[in-house]
Amino acid sequence: MDNALKQFIELNIPAIEKEMYQLVEKIQAPEHLKESMLYSLKAGGKRIRPLFVAAVCEMYEQPLAPSYVVGSAVEMIHTYSLIHDDLPCMDDDDLRRGKPTNHVVYGEALATLAGDALNTLAFGILTRLDIAADKRIELVELLSVAAGAEGMVGGQILDMDGEQRLLNLQELETVHVNKTGALLRFSIESGAVLANAPEKERRALVEYAHHIGLAFQIQDDILDIEGTSEQLGKTAGKDVASDKSTYPALLTLEGAKKKLVDHYEQALQALEMIETNTALLEQLAQYIVKRTK
Repeated sequence: MDNALKQFIELNIPAIEKEMYQLVEKIQAPEHLKESMLYSLKAGGKRIRPLFVAAVCEMYEQPLAPSYVVGSAVEMIHTYSLIHDDLPCMDDDDLRRGKPTNHVVYGEALATLAGDALNTLAFGILTRLDIAADKRIELVELLSVAAGAEGMVGGQILDMDGEQRLLNLQELETVHVNKTGALLRFSIESGAVLANAPEKERRALVEYAHHIGLAFQIQDDILDIEGTSEQLGKTAGKDVASDKSTYPALLTLEGAKKKLVDHYEQALQALEMIETNTALLEQLAQYIVKRTK
């Protein structure tokens, strides 16, 4: 990992997590509900989504404090989706980030409600941001699309449909542009909103996000085959066992790796449209394609 990226991560993840945990701890809610919410938020993860929000603000030399709040909101949405994905009615998984899943610890009912609470809290957080009202509205709108039927939830439905048959490449990309890519796109575009990025550069950032989202998912599919449960922090080989449509299943493992490189290169090409120094986003792209867990 590049030293500048390492320093950026080490500086910003503690600040993001401090903000996120405080946002939950200060709400007026039953303590066991907050405990369940915080259990999954504190389970770990690379915090890729909030890091992208902060990275775009850093790139445009804008204050990072608002990015920590927006990053907390998107991480809450991501975490709620993982809690629900792990439920018996969905993927029925007992392990997440190396720990028992939320419903294993707290029961299905409380886990479901903890996910619901994280989902709704995320939007409330955005409405209270100390920025111009039009920007707050835009961020709420962008997140509602990214997290809902037109984004993550819609992608999850298509992903479930793909367990019944082998999807073609276009269908598989549609799944992941929505299921995985939508929240990554929001993270990057929300940073552009906070930083007042020029429209041309904002479009380039969205293009970068599109390819990074696909690269992220392809690497996940590869790691499901090549990684162990201990390395991944979740059940390895689950996609293969459930005959799920994946890039290696469709393209072969070698073909999936070539596709990963292709999207990585296209992400870097998109950054060429931006006049500001994009080194941090280039390093984050490399971090995604080379991650091992």
